[in-house]
Amino acid sequence: VQLQASGGGSVQAGGSLRLSCAFSGGAFSSYAMAWFRQAPGKERDFAATISRSRGSTDGSTLYADSVKGRFTISRDNTENTVYLQMNSLKAEDTAVYYCAASPPWGAATTQLNDYKYWGQGTLVTVSS
Repeated sequence: VQLQASGGGSVQAGGSLRLSCAFSGGAFSSYAMAWFRQAPGKERDFAATISRSRGSTDGSTLYADSVKGRFTISRDNTENTVYLQMNSLKAEDTAVYYCAASPPWGAATTQLNDYKYWGQGTLVTVSS
């Protein structure tokens, strides 16, 4: 399995960005997907996750309290891609964002160690 994250950049507070993560090397719909983020000098923290699904886009979701109501995770099983739509961005959202995939048939959890595959990260910088 390989993951390729993209879509990071610089934005002013209050703005929006959409991150994408392209998945290859497996049956995408069989994997739970997640986004984690790591701010400078801090540990990598959970942001959002979406469960594996049978339809083209369905899946249950979980969010960190810090992003709930502002971020939306979604998946497109026809494009093998997971997205993170980030609205109302704040300076404290500045971080490297990593997409992650569970083992096959894994659950969507908030725990970093439950994810087996990781993308390279994409930097999001929010200026106040």
